[in-house]
Amino acid sequence: MKCQLQPLTLVWKVWLVGLLVAAPAQAADWPQWRGPQGTGQAPDTAPPLTWSATENVKWKVALDGQGNASPIVVGQKVFITHAPNDSNLRGLRCYDRATGELKWKHEVEYGEQEPTHNTNPFCSASPVSDGERVIAWYGSPGVYCYDLEGKLLWRTDLGKVEHIWGFGSSPVIHEGLVFLNFGPGLSAFVVALDKQTGKEVWRRQFPGQRSEEIGEFRGSWSTPVVHREGDRTVLLLSLPGTLRALDPATGNDVWTCDGLGALVYTSPLIAGDVVIAMSGYGGPALAVKSGGNGDVTATHRLWRHETPKPPQRVGSGVIVGPHLYILNEPGIAWCLDVQTGEKKWEERLTGGNSWTSMVHAGGRIYAGNTAGTTFVLAVNPAKCEILAENKLGELTRASPALVDSQVFIRTYENLYCLEAK
Repeated sequence: MKCQLQPLTLVWKVWLVGLLVAAPAQAADWPQWRGPQGTGQAPDTAPPLTWSATENVKWKVALDGQGNASPIVVGQKVFITHAPNDSNLRGLRCYDRATGELKWKHEVEYGEQEPTHNTNPFCSASPVSDGERVIAWYGSPGVYCYDLEGKLLWRTDLGKVEHIWGFGSSPVIHEGLVFLNFGPGLSAFVVALDKQTGKEVWRRQFPGQRSEEIGEFRGSWSTPVVHREGDRTVLLLSLPGTLRALDPATGNDVWTCDGLGALVYTSPLIAGDVVIAMSGYGGPALAVKSGGNGDVTATHRLWRHETPKPPQRVGSGVIVGPHLYILNEPGIAWCLDVQTGEKKWEERLTGGNSWTSMVHAGGRIYAGNTAGTTFVLAVNPAKCEILAENKLGELTRASPALVDSQVFIRTYENLYCLEAK
């Protein structure tokens, strides 16, 4: 009897292994700006290589307002912050991931004037979720927290945003706290809120962070990134002049590295124990070895690009292995060596400039431009290798969200769910 059972057991083992191999991996949600870790990495995804306005479109939903905020995906829900055209309304919308149906929306009215640039509509900060609640920053109206069914849980007023170009940094959740790089402009600071109640836990204003005038070319639109270095966790902040690492629990300084410009848009990038921060508006980029204490400019900074004058950068790059890839605002893609900063290649991607941040998914790099074209690039430090050019033909400044086999893109006209058929 024992001899008869062994082959049957073996068959079951082979079948089970085959089932596990064949079953698609369930990817994590896309719960915040730039994905699970805030770094543009989309693990365990198999996005389509090609799409267009008519090809591989699972659904699209017309939007009644322009916006730069990126979608997030939590389970079977897709969220965007949104400000309808010609209104004083700002709010959050929840869509069904399978169909695109609007499940709920919550809007607040803000009648006071708030300056911004015509390329940066209101509600430009992406929402964030911990899987139980979703939190959105509407600028001057405040920070709002909802449960996933749309019930308002709390609201916190942090004051007015006053800068001629508006705001753009998105909130980040870590453990029991919500972090926000508030500003830029006349009021600018970094704050931690209790995610259960919205009450302030700590607040820091750093030298050079605040502008003296609404029109001053100074400020940070960068979203913080949580980074585990050794046996400690730090909150990375790209701020005017300085890359900072703070203790998330207290807001106290862990280390700082000087060398950034007065304007910063991109989020910090992480490659093992190396952190890279990049200025905007022609300002320098730098790399620092993390793990130090105090001012590490002289001891841990690996390289700094200042000359020739770097290009404008709005969208963040992505790191794959020992190389950094970024699509600069003029539409020029770069590949850099992480350790040395050496430029491996430079290539203009035709069709428009770019505010969109790159995503690494399925062994490929996805990079978009304002014309609504997403370039799919090979991970190749030897040359710029374009695998596909996917054209939606609609103005796009938001970055994509990638989950499982789907890509979610918010243009100025529509919210798309793209999936290979």
